[in-house]
Amino acid sequence: MRYSHLATFPRVFRAVTGLTVAEFATLAHDVLPLHQAAEQVRHTRPARQRAIGAGHPFDLAPRDQLLLTVVWLRIYPIHEVLGFLFGVSDSTVSRIKSRWLPVLAQAGRDEMRRVDPGRKHRRSLAEVLLEVPELTALVDSFEQRVQRPADPTEQRGYYSGKKKAHTLKSQLVVQPGTGLILDVAASVPGPTHDRTLLSGSGVRARLPRDTLWGGDLNYLGPALDADGWTVATPRRKPRAQERPEIDGCYNRAFARVRVEVEQSIGRLRRYAALTQTDRHHRTQHTERVQSVAGLVNRQIRRHRV
Repeated sequence: MRYSHLATFPRVFRAVTGLTVAEFATLAHDVLPLHQAAEQVRHTRPARQRAIGAGHPFDLAPRDQLLLTVVWLRIYPIHEVLGFLFGVSDSTVSRIKSRWLPVLAQAGRDEMRRVDPGRKHRRSLAEVLLEVPELTALVDSFEQRVQRPADPTEQRGYYSGKKKAHTLKSQLVVQPGTGLILDVAASVPGPTHDRTLLSGSGVRARLPRDTLWGGDLNYLGPALDADGWTVATPRRKPRAQERPEIDGCYNRAFARVRVEVEQSIGRLRRYAALTQTDRHHRTQHTERVQSVAGLVNRQIRRHRV
């Protein structure tokens, strides 16, 4: 299972990577320099005992190592199976994956930027005002099951009453109109409330201060900080009263915009590494989500060209 052979079967290539051959070629062009820089840092670290070039070389070329990592993210096989497919040992798979995930995560963060939708797709001020004018960033989260921690105290911290399982929670910020993922927060235990995760994630410092936020009813509540930062949410029905007709219109318009964050989460969860139960003791989970987010953003940008 090498790039040179797999690329001759485009349908199979897309099935096992989630990317077309052209998309993967662009990805490799962008991330191979990042990998070379990371390897240079690793080889010149002060604690290294061997000279540069010493040690047994990898059987896989860097492009095939990247392919192995993307296949792992897409279909999430155990290391023994992935090693069999690529003709290497399971320990080699583990080393390759641990070194490439931070590189893909860095590339994913580089892809998290806003884009101009283009003149033909820009909405006029009147059109924006007719919908939900306050939404310039959509926020939501999803949970992934993890193996039950052995320590009783630790396992209680990961038990999600909503999912009835031990989980990790990941928060995404999505740009309305494009579905591009603008930010991925560090993964936290599943029971963490969405508002707590948002206020503690530091995402506000990473996006423009004038960003106007939208989310579901989990974000309903008072200001999140002393500056009065709030998140727009659907309007709740007044207690013991009929819902005003204007609120129903607002909620329908709000739902038409907010559905994009659900669609982006759905794109992420096509990768089995974010859908199946985590088998890696919750390690490198944030890098995993950021890596997949970068791959999804590349697909979105390509389709908009």
